[in-house]
Amino acid sequence: MPVEYGPWNRVYDLFRRWQRNGTWHRILTRLQSLADAKGAIVWDLSVDSTVCRSHQHAAGARTQGDSQKEPPGGVFTEPGDHGLGRSRGGFTTKLHLAVEQGQKPMAIVVTAGQRGDSP
Repeated sequence: MPVEYGPWNRVYDLFRRWQRNGTWHRILTRLQSLADAKGAIVWDLSVDSTVCRSHQHAAGARTQGDSQKEPPGGVFTEPGDHGLGRSRGGFTTKLHLAVEQGQKPMAIVVTAGQRGDSP
C-alpha cells in the first residue's frame, strides 16, 4: 500500500464503507452512462466465465455470514452459497464477466463453482 494512502486498515475501512453504502456501484453506473453518452460503448456483449480454486481454509467459513461482526455483503444481498461451491477439484468459485466489444467490463457475477456458464 503506498504511504500516501495511509495505514492499510483505514483504506480497507473506506473500501468497505463505500461497498456497503453503494458508492462503488454508483461510480460504475455513472462511468458506464458517461461512456455510453459519448458513444464509447458498443452494446454487443460477450460473456465468459472461469473457475477459480478456493483457498483450503474456505471450508471453515461461517455458514451464517450475518452472525459475524461485519456482514460480508454490500448494497446487494449475497446468495446463500456466497460464491463457494464444490466441484471435482474441491471448493471452487466461478466468475462470469460481461464485456462490450471494446473490452470494457460491463458486469461481473460470482457464483458457486458447479454452476452453469450462463446464470
